[in-house]
Amino acid sequence: MKPAKLKIIRLLWGLLAVCLVWVGYPAVASADYPYATNYRSETDPLVWTQAAFAPEQVLGRDIFIPDPEDPQKQVLSPLAQPSDLFVDSQDVIYVADTGNNRIVVFQRDGTFDRVLPALPEKPLSSPKGLYVDGKGHIYVADTGNARIVMLDSDGKLLKEYTLPKSRFIPEGYRFEPIKVAVDKRGYVYIVSLGSYNGLLQLDPDGGFVRFFAANKAPFTLLDSIKRKIYTRAMYEKQISKLPPAINNVNIDERGFVYTVSFGEQLKSSQVKKLNYAGKDFLASDNSTGTSNDTFGEIRFAAATQIPNLTDIAVDRLGNFSVIDSDSKVISQYDTFGNLLFFWSGDASPNTTQLGIVKSPAAIDINSQNEIYILDNNANLIQKFRQTEFGALVYKANNLTIDGRYKEAEPVWREVLHLNAYYTPAVIGLAQAAYSRGDYPEAKKLYLQAGIQKGYSNAFWQIRLEWLQDRFGLLMNILIGVIVLYILYRIAAKRYPALSRLRLSRIRLTSRFIGQLRHTFYVLRHPVDGFYALRYEHKGSYLSACVVLVLAYISYAVIRSYTSFSFNAEAIKALSATTVFLQFFLVWVGWVISNYLVSSIMRGEGRFKDVFIGSSYALTPFIVVGLPLTLISNGMSLSEESIYQFLHQGMYVWVFLLLIWKVMSIQNYTVGETAVNLLYTVGTMVIIGVLCFILFGLSTELRSFIYSIVQEVSVR
Repeated sequence: MKPAKLKIIRLLWGLLAVCLVWVGYPAVASADYPYATNYRSETDPLVWTQAAFAPEQVLGRDIFIPDPEDPQKQVLSPLAQPSDLFVDSQDVIYVADTGNNRIVVFQRDGTFDRVLPALPEKPLSSPKGLYVDGKGHIYVADTGNARIVMLDSDGKLLKEYTLPKSRFIPEGYRFEPIKVAVDKRGYVYIVSLGSYNGLLQLDPDGGFVRFFAANKAPFTLLDSIKRKIYTRAMYEKQISKLPPAINNVNIDERGFVYTVSFGEQLKSSQVKKLNYAGKDFLASDNSTGTSNDTFGEIRFAAATQIPNLTDIAVDRLGNFSVIDSDSKVISQYDTFGNLLFFWSGDASPNTTQLGIVKSPAAIDINSQNEIYILDNNANLIQKFRQTEFGALVYKANNLTIDGRYKEAEPVWREVLHLNAYYTPAVIGLAQAAYSRGDYPEAKKLYLQAGIQKGYSNAFWQIRLEWLQDRFGLLMNILIGVIVLYILYRIAAKRYPALSRLRLSRIRLTSRFIGQLRHTFYVLRHPVDGFYALRYEHKGSYLSACVVLVLAYISYAVIRSYTSFSFNAEAIKALSATTVFLQFFLVWVGWVISNYLVSSIMRGEGRFKDVFIGSSYALTPFIVVGLPLTLISNGMSLSEESIYQFLHQGMYVWVFLLLIWKVMSIQNYTVGETAVNLLYTVGTMVIIGVLCFILFGLSTELRSFIYSIVQEVSVR
């Protein structure tokens, strides 16, 4: 065989091997689906995962009804602006076909079944919500007629709910029901369009019970200030702030009531999971601190973009999915509100593509964990089935929630094998390690997942075991120290010469060393200490620079080496340049601004005094920050109050030293000091803005000069 042909054959075999390896390699995001599936956490802002659900079927294309003019013929009657869908316990699908004023029923396999007959006396008018209870009763939010109707499975009217008369219902209350849900007791929960009072709860007979699950009106610090300083007339002229309105409601098999809300100021608690008493179970932590109170994911959100959740579906194990009508994102969470997945794709305005929902209006889940999403733009329903990866995640997560950690562990390992960046798998393995008593492994995994509470709990167990193993040794050392001290006291009484033993002090006559020692005098007597810096020359540029460098090192150590239990940044790659700029830019800005303001306000301090005093004021970073950082690595969240007291106290101490520095060095009164500080902060802001503008202009100028040079060189 010729060498040339041999090379070609080898090349072909090599390409074939590469193709086989490529096909066998598990891709993170499959190209078979027209949408991307993601996950995000504290450690990973955006992770691409395998699809959890795959598009399988489109419903609603084969709706044929008898021709009104010729009942013997069947005519196509597609959905028109449908608003809601519901999957009952038998997996039968009901759709509120708003534009056609009817309820459409599909069989469990997705084929069209029937249209419920029109009500004889008062037909439905723009029905926008429906719910089917365990008895097969169909509740319809008949929006156009301002009522809720209860129908049997054949569509016959059984009961009608209208706005009841009650002194607890505000005058002028607008009753325009758009969504409805019913609990096992027969109590009806109604969402009225734009109502900020919460859900209208009626008893089985239609009597008023209460307003339930109302959101709270946002109240900011600015609102508090306005209330303090505005007159009543001025305050009443302000635009009133109302609580966010509830968009939808659902009830799971265990009786929990779920609400989804939207509001421009609603940054959290968009989803609530409430018991009959109104307690929100999604707002409380679980044992590992992994719960969540912010719902509705957006892949690449603008600064002002907030989720607009319109519906929620809950499966039989309490996992729930929500849809965002603005971003078209489907977000899925477990029963504690922890994110599992979110997914969406770009929709074409002119075509309908399997798996792409143009305008999601409603969502529900059947007993097989298949998702149905109603698209009121395409007037269709899309069905999604769980993929192998999604089924593994749900299986492992449900086992973990049930406390069956041993069974969940191999499943989580399989998930992690498929996607090494999927954080819930790491959390699941950490919980399994903790349950079997492998606390070092649990601590490592919780650190990897970025779960502070779980990390702290594992460390607490490790510390407890360490103390239990060495308790006898520690007590012996303590007793030995006490005995030695007692013996020394006894010996000192018998031999008085022992009581006169003192460690000889090293006399430090260096002026520079004395200036450094003066920092401790400043800490004990700040007013006199700063006064001595100005008038007794107790400091110098050299000593100030040494203190400043030590303070910076202490600040960097605090940021980098504080225990993860108290410092979430400990697992992130901290940029030394960023820390350096944050520290020195703020400090230099303070020194320059304070000196300029003090000069205008006729302060007595020189630039040298401001420079040295501002350096010495940072000493608490050294004397408190460094020891606290070391101690924090032996503390858990159960001692968080102690840590926060010392940590916040350090910053308060620095702030007070800066105040005393201004007062003593500039010889100001308390009032003059306060004014000086306000002007100093304002000057720092102005300098920062000017530097930002100059930096931008210099970049443009550099580009302009470069373009001119290029043009001249070409000519």
